[in-house]
Amino acid sequence: MKKIQTSQQISRINDVLYYIHKDISNELSAKELANIAAYSEQHFHRLFKAVVGEPVHHYIRRIRMEFAANQLTFDAKSTVLDIANKSGFTSVSSFSRAFKSMFDMSPGHWRNSEHYDNEKPFLADKEIAECYQRLNKMEIPQCKLIDLPKRHVAYVRHQGYGRSITNAWHILKVWAKNQERDFSQQFGLHHSNPAWVELENCRYVACLVIDFPIQCRGIVNSMTIPGGLHAVFKLQGKYGELLPQLSNILEHWLPTSGYKMLSTPAYVHYHKNHFLTENEQFELDFCLPISIFN
Repeated sequence: MKKIQTSQQISRINDVLYYIHKDISNELSAKELANIAAYSEQHFHRLFKAVVGEPVHHYIRRIRMEFAANQLTFDAKSTVLDIANKSGFTSVSSFSRAFKSMFDMSPGHWRNSEHYDNEKPFLADKEIAECYQRLNKMEIPQCKLIDLPKRHVAYVRHQGYGRSITNAWHILKVWAKNQERDFSQQFGLHHSNPAWVELENCRYVACLVIDFPIQCRGIVNSMTIPGGLHAVFKLQGKYGELLPQLSNILEHWLPTSGYKMLSTPAYVHYHKNHFLTENEQFELDFCLPISIFN
C-alpha cells in the first residue's frame, strides 16, 4: 500500500523546491537540501522521491537542462560556457554530457538546429494543437516593460499543464475561505516550457497573494515571487489558447527583443482565471522576467 505523505512532510519538501528554484546555479547538494527540510539525508532522499515523484538529483538535473534548453534557444549572445555556468555546471564537457543524455543532441546542435520548428510536446493535445495552428502566426501584443514588485503568496504545487490544474485552484479557494483570505489576486507560475517538456511533466504553481503569514503550513504553503524587470503582455482567450500564445512570444518576440530571459519563472497574473470560470475564458498578464544583455 502506498504511504500517504503528511502535510508537514509536503510542506518541508515545498521549502526545498522553493530553495532549488530560487537559483538553480547553486551547488544544491543533497546534504544542504536535507538540512533545509530538517531531515536526515537518507530520509530526505526517500521523502523527496515520494512527494515529487523522482529522486532529488534527477529533479535538479532536469530543471537545469530545461532552463539550458530555453537559454540555448532564446539567448544567442551567451556562450555555451555561460549557459553551462548559469545552469549549475563548472565545465562545458560535463554540461554537454548531461544535456545530450536528456535531449539526445549536443548543446551546439540544439542551438543551431531547427528542432523548435519540429513537433512540440504540447501539440499532442488535439485541442491545443488546433489553437496553435490558428494562433501561431497571430500578431504578438505590444508589451510593457515594468519593474514589478515581489509578491508574498500562498501556493499549491501541481504537476501537469492541463485542466487538472483546476484541482490546485479549488484547494486554494477552500483554504482562502476557511482562513478568511482575499481570493482576488491570483497568479500562476510556469516552471516548464511545454515546447520540449511533456505536458504531464510540466510544473505549475497556483498562487494567491497574502497580506499576513500562514500560521499552519501544509499542502498550502507560502513563498515570495521575485520582483524585478518583466516584459508584460496582456493576453485573452479560452482554454487551449494560452500555451500557443506563450510559445509565440518565446519563439518570435524574445529572440529579436534585445533582452534575455532570467532563470526565475515566468508567471501569469489572472484577471479572469480560465480554471475557475464556467466558459473557460481567461484574461491575464503574462510576466516574463528579463534583463538587458551585458
